Amino acid sequence: MKIIGSIQHVETIADGSGIRELAGLRARHGDGNWKKKKGVAMIGLNDGTQALAEVHWYEAHGIGKVKMKVKRWL
Repeated sequence: MKIIGSIQHVETIADGSGIRELAGLRARHGDGNWKKKKGVAMIGLNDGTQALAEVHWYEAHGIGKVKMKVKRWL
């Protein structure tokens, strides 16, 4: 599974202490201004097909996107 193109309609859905997994993110990836974000992207599946999906991930400046996952297919 891989994102094709760019992620559209990006929104921040939580930041700082509003993130449930904040302690784990800091322990694994380091301190940063962590934000949980969501957006819509075209996903390339392993069988070669493509589908539109809502994706969620965590992001911090200087660290980048981590723990990206498909939340629902559109």
